[in-house]
Amino acid sequence: MIPPQFDPPLDEGIAAAVSALRDANVETFESCGGGPGHAYNQPTVRFHGDRSEGYRALASVLGKHGLRVAELRRVWPVVDGEATGPWWELTFAPTTTDD
Repeated sequence: MIPPQFDPPLDEGIAAAVSALRDANVETFESCGGGPGHAYNQPTVRFHGDRSEGYRALASVLGKHGLRVAELRRVWPVVDGEATGPWWELTFAPTTTDD
């Protein structure tokens, strides 16, 4: 099977998490490797799903893949004074070369 291509390509620091979530059929729609010069301070993946999807996604990245999750959030961003969403966000502990 050919791995999916992303445009723009995934940040190196988040690629393993996105792959793990997609392998579990989690519908991701945004990701960022985090850190200076990035949209997020921490590696973050946003994904769609009902109220149980976040727990399923969490189990998939913790169990089979052993990724270091920092937070699981269900968010309703406010845009132009109106709540939008909700969607889920998983944030991860930054990876280092010392791990």
